[in-house]
This record gives sequence, C-alpha cells and structure tokens, in this order.
Amino acid sequence: MAVLDILTIPDERLKRKAVAVSDVAAIGGFIDDLLETMYHTDDGIGLAATQVGSTDAVLVIDLSSERNQPLVLVNPELVEGRGEFVGEEGCLSIPGYRAKVSRFEYVKVKGLDRDGQPIEVESDDFLAIVLQHEMDHLQGKVFIEHLSKMKQQIALRKVKKFA
Repeated sequence: MAVLDILTIPDERLKRKAVAVSDVAAIGGFIDDLLETMYHTDDGIGLAATQVGSTDAVLVIDLSSERNQPLVLVNPELVEGRGEFVGEEGCLSIPGYRAKVSRFEYVKVKGLDRDGQPIEVESDDFLAIVLQHEMDHLQGKVFIEHLSKMKQQIALRKVKKFA
C-alpha cells in the first residue's frame, strides 16, 4: 500500500469528472492506497479518487472513531435525495478552510463494493453529507463551489497561506 499525494485547489485535475470503473478487481490495490492515504491524514473521513489525480469513479469513507470500518463505493450514483441540511464542511483538498454548505438531509446511493457486488447505502445523518461531498469530487466539484464567489476567493487565499 502507498500513501498518495492529495491534490489541493487550484489544481485543475480536481475539476476532472470520474469515469465508471469496468473491472473492479483490477483496482483493488488502488482502493487500498486510497484507504491508506485517507487514514494517513489526521482528520480525513472520506477521499475520492479524483483527489489523488485518478479518474476512476471510486470513493472511500470511514466515520468510525477507530478508523477501521471503511465504506468503499465504486461507480456511486445518487438514487434519491430529499430534505435540506446546512452544516460546516472541510476538505483535504482545501486545507485550513471550513464553511457551511447546504446538502440533502437524506440520500440513497447505489454502486458497487470493493468486490464488485451491488451495494445500496441510505443515510439521514452525517454519512449522507460525506457521501454527497465525496460524490461531488467525482463530478469534478469541490465543496466551495456551493458558496459565493467571494467565499471561494477567501478559501483560495487561505489554502495559499496554509501551504
């Protein structure tokens, strides 16, 4: 396993859309690297493949305090979203910046697990927010794109200072 470099704004590769994975078995090592990279960070609870420069439609999440209950989703799709929740978010690709973002309160997401088997995840708690955040990455979006242009500029300046 390897710890991969996490891209930060304004890296243009963060704007690339992910492509569906056709052979899940072939990316098992990459999934392990994504998990290792997420666990290597102090506060990472989710990571999308696009954040490390890959166009594979893969994301990993682990909300457990022990960091030992990973959720792997390959080719995730939002099936349903409803309600609204506004909460503060941060991002490994935007270090040192947090802001309030509006998201669906409830989501249903389908995809494949790390073995290529169909999986469906439903959530109306923090996992719903994290799923949407990571799925945005797979669409080439970072969370600050939900904010005003002024707040986006503030985020960019903070990242430059943080670096």
